[in-house]
Amino acid sequence: MSPKMTEGLDPTTKRGPIAYMARNHVAANLLMVVFLVGGLIWGSRIKQEVFPDFDLDIVTVSVLYPGASPEEVEQGIVLAVEEAVLGLDGVDKVTATAREGVGTVTIEVLVGADIQKLAQDVQNEVDRITSFPEEAEEPRVEIATRRREVVTLIIYGEQEERVLRDAAERIRDGLLQEPGITQVELSGARNLEIGIEVPQQNLRNHNLTLEEVARRVRAAAVEVAGGGVKTEGGEILVRMKERRDWGREFARIPVITTNDGTQVRLEDIAVIIDGFEDTDYYATYDGKPAIMVAVYRVGDQTPISVSSAVKSFLDRYRPSLAPGLSIAVLNDRSDIYRQRLELLLTNGLIGLGLVFLVLGVFLEARLAFWVALGIPISFLGGLLFLPTLGVSINMMSMFAFIVALGIVVDDAIVVGENVYHNRQEGMSMMAAAIQGAREVSMPVTFSILTNVVAFLPLAFVPGIIGKIFMTIPLVVITVFMVSLLESLLILPAHLGHQRQRAPKGLFGWFHDRQQGFSAWFSRNVRDRYGPFVDAALRNRYLTLAVGAAVLLLTVSYIMSGRMGMTLFPKIEADYAFVEAALPYGSAVSRTEAVRDHLIRTAREVAEENGGDRLVEGIYAEIGSSDEGVGGGHALQVRVYLTDPEVRPISTARFIEEWRRKVGEIAGLERLSLQSDRGGPGSGAALTVELTHPDLGVLEKAGEDLADALQGFAIVKDIDDGFSPGKQQLDFTVRPEGRALGLTAQEVARQVRNAFYGAEVLRQQRGRNEVKVMVRLPLEERVSEYNIEELMLRTPNGGTEVPLRQAVDIERGRAYTEIDRRAGRRVIYVTADVEPQSQAGWVLNAVKADTLPMLMDRYPGLRYSLEGKQADMAESMQSLVQGLLLAMLAIYALLAVPFKSYAQPAIVMVSIPFGIVGAVLGHMLMGYSLSVMSMFGVVALSGVVVNDSLVLIEYTNRLRRAGASAHDAVQAAGIQRFRPILLTTLTTFGGLAPMIFETSRQARFMIPMAISLGFGIVFATLITLILVPCLYLVVDDVVRLFSPARRAPEGRLEPESPADARPGPGA
Repeated sequence: MSPKMTEGLDPTTKRGPIAYMARNHVAANLLMVVFLVGGLIWGSRIKQEVFPDFDLDIVTVSVLYPGASPEEVEQGIVLAVEEAVLGLDGVDKVTATAREGVGTVTIEVLVGADIQKLAQDVQNEVDRITSFPEEAEEPRVEIATRRREVVTLIIYGEQEERVLRDAAERIRDGLLQEPGITQVELSGARNLEIGIEVPQQNLRNHNLTLEEVARRVRAAAVEVAGGGVKTEGGEILVRMKERRDWGREFARIPVITTNDGTQVRLEDIAVIIDGFEDTDYYATYDGKPAIMVAVYRVGDQTPISVSSAVKSFLDRYRPSLAPGLSIAVLNDRSDIYRQRLELLLTNGLIGLGLVFLVLGVFLEARLAFWVALGIPISFLGGLLFLPTLGVSINMMSMFAFIVALGIVVDDAIVVGENVYHNRQEGMSMMAAAIQGAREVSMPVTFSILTNVVAFLPLAFVPGIIGKIFMTIPLVVITVFMVSLLESLLILPAHLGHQRQRAPKGLFGWFHDRQQGFSAWFSRNVRDRYGPFVDAALRNRYLTLAVGAAVLLLTVSYIMSGRMGMTLFPKIEADYAFVEAALPYGSAVSRTEAVRDHLIRTAREVAEENGGDRLVEGIYAEIGSSDEGVGGGHALQVRVYLTDPEVRPISTARFIEEWRRKVGEIAGLERLSLQSDRGGPGSGAALTVELTHPDLGVLEKAGEDLADALQGFAIVKDIDDGFSPGKQQLDFTVRPEGRALGLTAQEVARQVRNAFYGAEVLRQQRGRNEVKVMVRLPLEERVSEYNIEELMLRTPNGGTEVPLRQAVDIERGRAYTEIDRRAGRRVIYVTADVEPQSQAGWVLNAVKADTLPMLMDRYPGLRYSLEGKQADMAESMQSLVQGLLLAMLAIYALLAVPFKSYAQPAIVMVSIPFGIVGAVLGHMLMGYSLSVMSMFGVVALSGVVVNDSLVLIEYTNRLRRAGASAHDAVQAAGIQRFRPILLTTLTTFGGLAPMIFETSRQARFMIPMAISLGFGIVFATLITLILVPCLYLVVDDVVRLFSPARRAPEGRLEPESPADARPGPGA
């Protein structure tokens, strides 16, 4: 290094990694290339998705019990499974639901437990259960997984159900042959079934029972391997092949063979229907019969690759589609992915431009360029490490890069500005670079560490919310650590090897203007801010009192609840969704009338708001329910909307107008209109779980709570948690029946076979499972009269007796479903609140009055908050704890370099005032507080201390040089005004495009950006005014109680001469 290059360089700074890398620009450039090229290579291999993928940590046990009522399922299935799994290691919560024909037990896994081991333990325990009913099917134990839908296809048209299903199956099978597509499912289509209907008269004529017919059909429809025979010519396999796949193949099965050899075949006594299950389940799209085909992605498949494969297949398949059929492509997640990725990239590029503009104005162009170069180096360097952390490219990770955009250059700004200052003091390029980086290496390093500590709690938020947003701290922390290396090891080399020649031409003109602005700015800071901060320092107690008043007013406003609080701002949904249910067992014609009314009113809203510019199509399913209680009484309607940037009104506005037009529908048990299904912030605003051993008491308590919620005008879509089930006939065998040899089991079997059917077998036909059922014809099982007049076959001689003569019949009503938690029956009362930010206010009112009254009215009743409110309470508790831990860690990190107990507290005073700025920002932008806002506040705690850290560190340096406390802190404020303002403007500039983004797709991310952006702006005012005042107040206290330290203006802590020297190099 030439003498000229080291001119003005302190000899002690010629050693250490900073000096070495600054002088060895080859090493610095190679490190830069590793970050840039490595990031580009590894970044291209990162998985792409809309939202981060994560495990649910849930094990489910499901058991089918066809034809059983919810109470029978509870007694026969659920209780046994609950008892088996409740005591297992690794179990956190156990919930269960008994519905008609199926029982499901859901086991939530403790954090840190091995889900694979737990699933195996559950399987072992369930396998030991011997009390399941004979009619129950094999239990299925599964680890719950998230299904990630990419494209929805609707096949629709005026065609028969079989033609429609055949077309849907061909599409499904064709898609599964495409490379890159591995999961496709149908919905809106009934399951295949071969029904064998035998009239009672035919059974009587041939002295048969339905069970006997089923047994003989089963014996004649087999395919069994018989082993092999080894001959001289080779081994010959032997098998019995009487497999029958189609209904017509069952017709010739002999059922009876008389003594003279005459055979009575199945076709002689029964009607064989090769069709579909006897259920009320079908779908329409724009009023025409329809079937939905959902395409999912698996593993590392991306939305774009799966969508492209689907569209490529459809282009080839459409010409062969049956006449009268059409295909609608809806809810394409690849489009959503592209739109949101473009939105975030656009905001990121605009933010990058604003950051570079700010740097170019306040620093000379070459310095601004090298400082700004730290952004792509840090981002691509971060991409180099993200695959090992399991981070994908998604909305959360892209947003994390935007969050880091303005913050990541803070350390480079501090280094660059200090180098710039040394250059203005006359140092050479290399000397200024090494000395400038060395002087601020301590505050830069600890500012990065405080940022890391502040974002770290976001990685430990529990539950699904934490898993979704864990990506943000992982990305930001990785980028921060790379930026620290860049600012101390790469940037000084670039700045030190610049050529010392005046720029010419356009660059020279811009350089002159920038230098003039820089001089003007420095002069104004000295002439305007200097006297202002001097006045504040002389009136420091009054200044601090004003600041404290602002803080107290803000806290009081938050505590008043006027701002409201939500879990997440609603994500703009791509379709509006309605779920409705009539009383269980209602005629399908009534359900169809409700469906037609819902579709008609949705069309009216569309016509009033842009027509086709708003609505793409309307899909409706009868017999389907999200709650799993299907049947002709249940209904779902989805209104697929156009792209968010095209549609004239938001999904939430569409829902509001749709709800108004729908009005009150007589006879409905439940009606729920939603604009957010799935993803963050979805679900009912209020969910209250009620627990009591008596279901009758639960029903009354649920109704009372629902009535109380009706009193709030802002509460909508209230569900009392109970839907009356089907009418039920309970049988008890009479003594006369027992005298004939009839038992309860025998009566139940004959009734079940007649009306539900006797299952012959199940077998695969292609990709579909087909059931073969034997039962009475439809006309003999459509009325209560058919039940009472069912002829029972007695076991002692084969005589027949009507059911009504053999049993006593008691009328009742079955429950639609029975929910259980921790071994006790529960119900869930749910409601929506508009605006959702007031849900907490409603809930507090209910907790204060209604719930205590219900507990007094119904002894033994207990309640708990579930759903969004429970998630929000859990997340807020975690975030508050994380904030406190972060503040303790930040204090410790600051105390070490400052060697002081008081100075870290001075630096950290900016944290509560940063929160004030975050609240004011939400008020200004019209947002209520949310968990995302708190994410921003927690992250803000580390960012806002950086400016105070730089200010206090420079003040200490001046104090060590002999300045008084007043003069030192005032001079530090003037000297550090520019880097403090620069870091604030770059942080806010990087976030500004997101803060002011008008796209509905970005709404749920904006609160975090508001907290960070406005928090850092407000904290800057605190740093430049209140922090210097607090520094002097603490100094006053020290001098008051420590006479030995009463030097002029005193010191916070006396420094030895050794302490005044710069520390050893970094």
